[in-house]
Amino acid sequence: MPVSYLIGEFRETESVAAAIKELRSSGVTVADLDIFSEEPVELHRGVLDRPSHMSLVSVIGAAVFGIGATALMRLAQYNYAVITGGMPIFSFWGTGVITFETTMMGAVFSTFGYFLWESGLIRKRDKTAPVPVVPPEGICLRIRCLSDPAKPMAILRSAGAVTIEKRGAE
Repeated sequence: MPVSYLIGEFRETESVAAAIKELRSSGVTVADLDIFSEEPVELHRGVLDRPSHMSLVSVIGAAVFGIGATALMRLAQYNYAVITGGMPIFSFWGTGVITFETTMMGAVFSTFGYFLWESGLIRKRDKTAPVPVVPPEGICLRIRCLSDPAKPMAILRSAGAVTIEKRGAE
């Protein structure tokens, strides 16, 4: 099935939000919508929400790194046992700093890695999707159309798009 793209240019955030709400109610998914702007676009909650599991990934990364570091320290201390006057070979008090630091390192690394994944920098993306040239103070809304683009085009017009451009399959 040929894929085409519509790129609508807007001047106000409210117009973009109205277009997104109308497009979503007509059956366009969040994955088919992308916003391009020179400045961050602040949309109200529920307009273009994409689920993120960043906090879960951070906690899991911290737990894996912390448990892994503690297990490696325990393994090393029992494999190379140094008897020191009746003190235990392995102690959580003695390994606490290393456990804490590697736990924090795990949280940072996993958060940064998942940020790169969510942003699309390290995963496969559609390389054929056109990237619009965004004018100053403009907001471009790109829609991936798997079927007839007539209805999304009408929605963009009614929402107040300054220009609408169709790219892709004819």
